[in-house]
Amino acid sequence: MRRDKMNETPEIGSKTRTMAILNRYRLSAKKSLGQNFLDDLSVLHGIVAAADITEADDVIEIGPGIGALTEQIAKSAHQVLAFEIDSNLLPILAETLEQYHNVKVVNQDFLQANLPELIAENFDGKHHLKIVANLPYYITKPILMSILKGNVEYEAVVLMMQQEVAQRICAKPDSHDYGALSVITQYLDDAEIALEVSHKSFIPAPKVDSAVVKLTPRKAKKQVAYNEQVFFGFVHGCFMHRRKTLWNNLQGIFGKKPEIKEKIIVVLTELKIKPTVRPQGLTVDQFVEMTNAFHKAGLLG
Repeated sequence: MRRDKMNETPEIGSKTRTMAILNRYRLSAKKSLGQNFLDDLSVLHGIVAAADITEADDVIEIGPGIGALTEQIAKSAHQVLAFEIDSNLLPILAETLEQYHNVKVVNQDFLQANLPELIAENFDGKHHLKIVANLPYYITKPILMSILKGNVEYEAVVLMMQQEVAQRICAKPDSHDYGALSVITQYLDDAEIALEVSHKSFIPAPKVDSAVVKLTPRKAKKQVAYNEQVFFGFVHGCFMHRRKTLWNNLQGIFGKKPEIKEKIIVVLTELKIKPTVRPQGLTVDQFVEMTNAFHKAGLLG
């Protein structure tokens, strides 16, 4: 049986099994792919718990490595589709995951994948979709933005990443970490840090600690941007120079002609936003209100 078949082989994510796999295949982490192998079962169990994976879920995993997290997901999920860019890991995954018949590994760059097409091909559409990954630090933001800006409906996204990035994603207004990434993420999803992970939980150990972030779609938004892509670009523009005031950043976006400045003042006055405030002092809803108001004023297309 797929998950009832138990044997004496230690779980992939255990320290003994991880080292055995690495030694057997003479495998070492590739710096070019940002590889670090997770060998802490408590963390693996924590990730699956944060995602609350059940038989009702189909799961996309990004970067299965040698299959440590994949195994834990497969024990609970209906189906797992794992994206692995490193073709050298495919034969290893074929062996380590051979007893899990609900797992399919594709040798593809997640960022280049046609996700809706692959989901339609591999999932029956009758289960909830969740996305789970232990992300390489260097590619965290591109993958996160790909998920957020994609056209795939998910019930939850659970991602392990560098702790500093996790703090920025979940940061609140008026904090040092609050920025464009915070606003864009929190406009779409509720974000929370579900688990903090020591650098000692990896082989090789990175220089910094990690954290697991859980994202769940916001069911009801107080304010809705008239165009999400324009909203994303506007937010990035507002944070272009964090130390400058909103007024200075808005002039950087729209220009400094007198008639433009007049329109900016009118919009900010209507929204009761002080021009002297810095962008990190504004809420997500205020950024949405500005986007829509500047559109009505003819400053945003």
